[in-house]
Amino acid sequence: MILSGIRSKLNWLALCWNWKCALMSAVARSTVYAIAMARGGLRQGVAVIGIEMLYVTATAGLYAGLQQSALGLRQRRLGDLAIVLGVPGLSQGVDWLLHRAVGAPMPQRALLSVCIFTLVSALFHRHVMRQGTFLTGCQGGTMAEDFRRIPLLVFSFALWPVKLLRTLPERLGRSEEAKATA
Repeated sequence: MILSGIRSKLNWLALCWNWKCALMSAVARSTVYAIAMARGGLRQGVAVIGIEMLYVTATAGLYAGLQQSALGLRQRRLGDLAIVLGVPGLSQGVDWLLHRAVGAPMPQRALLSVCIFTLVSALFHRHVMRQGTFLTGCQGGTMAEDFRRIPLLVFSFALWPVKLLRTLPERLGRSEEAKATA
């Protein structure tokens, strides 16, 4: 009974794990670490990069899988909140706890920077996932298709605030009309 429960949890985690985002995150973060640690010596750098790749591959895949699962929520806004605030909040909370557990200092400036980067990253994840990119399982395409779509998705993401501001008066007008008819 207990083993079947553990097996079902592991199956759920495997189905939830997004290998595309895990791979991208591990490569990107490891590259940053490799550049930052280039002067520190090969042995120390390889160890840190190895740990980073294992940790990020496991957690980024799980977090992206949770974000992908949130796409299926019946209320789209609730799914978007889970993608942009819920999952990144969980990620940052676990990261903060790990830093505290090992006694690593986390200056407020660094914490704020990481939170801002995580928020922008989560908004980008929401954007590309809502466009059907970097999804795994039956919802996803090939990695090559995803890479072909990236330039246009980056461009549309960069223009998203402009589009949001341009349509704001129209959306506010609809909101006022809805209140008046209620």
